[in-house]
Amino acid sequence: MFVIAVFIYIRNYRQRKKEYLNEIEMKNEIHQRELLATQLEIQQATMQQIGRELHDNIGQKLTLVSLYVQQMLYENKVPGANERIDQVSQIINQSLQDLRSLSKTLTDDNINQKEIVTLIQEEVNNTNSFKKCSINFEYNFNQLDLGFVHKNMLLRITQEFIQNSLKHSNCKNIYITLNTSEDILWDLTIRDDGTGFDTTHITSNGIGLTNMKNRAEIIGAQFSIDSQKNKGTTLHIIFKKQS
Repeated sequence: MFVIAVFIYIRNYRQRKKEYLNEIEMKNEIHQRELLATQLEIQQATMQQIGRELHDNIGQKLTLVSLYVQQMLYENKVPGANERIDQVSQIINQSLQDLRSLSKTLTDDNINQKEIVTLIQEEVNNTNSFKKCSINFEYNFNQLDLGFVHKNMLLRITQEFIQNSLKHSNCKNIYITLNTSEDILWDLTIRDDGTGFDTTHITSNGIGLTNMKNRAEIIGAQFSIDSQKNKGTTLHIIFKKQS
């Protein structure tokens, strides 16, 4: 009886210890997610402030400069100078358009008002216009009902991957697929055909990769990245439907 009692005590002790460790691990995970969520909120608030500042301050100054240049073009009496003034005017107006586009991208309004497919396609079109790399985007749905958090996360991760590939991989092509199914709300895969890297030697300096991983963890999405030297990089993120 004594041996049985000792055995039961040890078993119960191990079970309680296991439950305690699981509870500690769960609390740490929740705390980490809260920290990541706060980090994202601060980052988003900063981006909104920058967007508003670009629109309200720098945008207004560029508009004023554009008006001055138009007036110079109208009043100019020097032969041959009109062409140069007109070129300056075109550059200023194009810069103003780019600034407004950037301002919209940095604020919530652009994300709230558009479908995720439209947001990603705009990013693809903007990158393709530079002709540094060819990006192909495919999806298997007509409409995907996503809230701001999911749209923002998908867009920012896509932007981060594209920028990293353009800067570091010397890729010629990037392939983006966004799918949905019965059990999966969305499944994002992004792949490039660049130089790749050794995933076992990722350092804390890899801010882009860290940002992508953190964004996925905030909403509980499954995150994986695979890369090999001279074989490109593949990013895969899945968010399953909540039961």
